[in-house]
Amino acid sequence: MKCSRPQGRQAGITLPVGLILLVVITILVSSSFVASRNALTSVGNMQFREEAIAAGNLAMETVINSPFTTAPAAETINVDLNNDGSTDYVVAFAIPTCVSATSVSAPVPSSLSLPGSMSLMTTWEVLWDLNATVTSVQQTGASITLHEGVRVFMTDAQKIAVCP
Repeated sequence: MKCSRPQGRQAGITLPVGLILLVVITILVSSSFVASRNALTSVGNMQFREEAIAAGNLAMETVINSPFTTAPAAETINVDLNNDGSTDYVVAFAIPTCVSATSVSAPVPSSLSLPGSMSLMTTWEVLWDLNATVTSVQQTGASITLHEGVRVFMTDAQKIAVCP
């Protein structure tokens, strides 16, 4: 039995279709590499930002727990987040600013821990603004600025000395 083939030239479309599909697949693969690199960079930047905020908050707590109202001054705190013995972030505080002072005649519920001597005299509720700039020591380029408001109860003498 003899196979019958159609008469005429074959077009040979397989090679051009194969090359076009190869180019399309190459473009898809390269664009997915670019997209994944951009996503990785974005996630890395967010991680460095979150670490900088954590370092700033840690330094902010250190300043708040110190007697910063007795002699407000600019200071720099080195923060080691991963406890490896080297500084990861440097937090530079501007001079704490006294924003407002309000006379409080009766003890405020949150001031129960105040010494008894403060309840006999005029107590001032003083609001302070702490401004800090956090900078990465590594070459990540992470840098943020933090503001925090702090309420401190002070006597007349303390308030007059540091808050005009």
